[in-house]
Amino acid sequence: MKKVVILGAGISGLSTAYWFKKNNIDFLILEKENHVGGSMQTICKEGFQIDFGPNSGLETSPFIRQIVDDIGFSNEMIYANDSANKRYILRNNKLHALPTSPIDFIKTKLFSTKAKLRLFAEPFIGKSNDGYYQSIAEFVKRRLGKEFLDYAIDPFVSGVFAGDPNKLSVKSAFPKLYRLEEVYGGLIKGLIKGAKERKQRNEQSKQNAKMFSFINGMQSFAYAISDTMKENIFLNTTVEKVEKFNDKWKVIYSIKNETKELIADYVISTIPIYSAEKIFGHLNKEFKSHAEEIYYPPVMVLFLGYNKNQIERPLDGFGFLIPSLEKKNYLGAIWSSTIFQNRCDETKSAFTLFVGGARNYYLFNQENDKLIESVIKEFQKTMKISGEPILIEHKLWHKAIPQYNLGYIEHENFFDKFEKENKGIILSGNYRGGISVGDCIKNSELNFKKCIN
Repeated sequence: MKKVVILGAGISGLSTAYWFKKNNIDFLILEKENHVGGSMQTICKEGFQIDFGPNSGLETSPFIRQIVDDIGFSNEMIYANDSANKRYILRNNKLHALPTSPIDFIKTKLFSTKAKLRLFAEPFIGKSNDGYYQSIAEFVKRRLGKEFLDYAIDPFVSGVFAGDPNKLSVKSAFPKLYRLEEVYGGLIKGLIKGAKERKQRNEQSKQNAKMFSFINGMQSFAYAISDTMKENIFLNTTVEKVEKFNDKWKVIYSIKNETKELIADYVISTIPIYSAEKIFGHLNKEFKSHAEEIYYPPVMVLFLGYNKNQIERPLDGFGFLIPSLEKKNYLGAIWSSTIFQNRCDETKSAFTLFVGGARNYYLFNQENDKLIESVIKEFQKTMKISGEPILIEHKLWHKAIPQYNLGYIEHENFFDKFEKENKGIILSGNYRGGISVGDCIKNSELNFKKCIN
């Protein structure tokens, strides 16, 4: 019997463990915190339900529903309300709906006539000479024009990565977008032809995938998976080092102030790379430099609750994102209680705002209270809200989302090389293969296959 040790009980670690449990392969999960879920953290306070990590996921892979069904959690899974389909972008202090049809695109005031006409040139734009070292900003500006970059892609990048489009690698951060150009020669041609490929793989594109959460928040999903394997999870456990032991691996860890060891055939790390470096760095002198070069910007999640009668603006969408040209103190806002049921009662409304990120990291040089006060003031003006919020909660993630910046291909190549040189060690988590919940679940099956093949 093979023995597998998984480091971390976030969604990557738990969904990876699911495959081993399903196939009756011996495994253990070692988690340093006193709870499972990683960045999935849900609390309830004063009648509001708050997600401080991922607020939702996109059902891009059939593995998501497979896990949900297998653990008996289907009745808890919910999908976004139809009223949340509309997404807004702030331009000149006004909210404009992102167009979802050709007619909407012609009518929208979000883009100028010149920018709209520029899109017709996209199918005739050639490939880049060096896509591996091209930022998403360069890529989009070349193919779609600057205005589309400023008022569509720039805010989108902030919403997904809390990142800087001038620094993020199009190849590493948006591989499917990059592939449309490389394989099909353009975005419009690729979207049409690529739809057939996705159908054959039984996958959904992210723009068409259904958005999901759970009645009791995202962390309840992590708890539900862990409940099926409680005897295999060690909480409050700190892994100190992983060493070679004949043709296996010795995992040295501490629990309740006692140092212990165990021998494993495979060690799958799903913890952040800056934590993994302390455990595996001694195995390769290059590990430390690669780990340190991967930037995790600070992001504050700010939750605001209001009485509905305080809000003049209709809550008819998902929320809005803010382009950097608008120079606001936050990146955007999700209308949480519009998207999913059970976030608060019908007389109230819940919002989740995001502050900081790669382009606004300097905001945290001031006191949190002053920053929060300025953000609330800006938000209320945009949303036409009177009075003060009835609930304010926040959480600052000092190291939030790994940035797949220019040159990230060098890190990806190193991790591949490291695994080949250290058979039995698998490096996983949201710094490899995508940062979303769907990406992490999809990659969990790949982790399993690496061990059995």
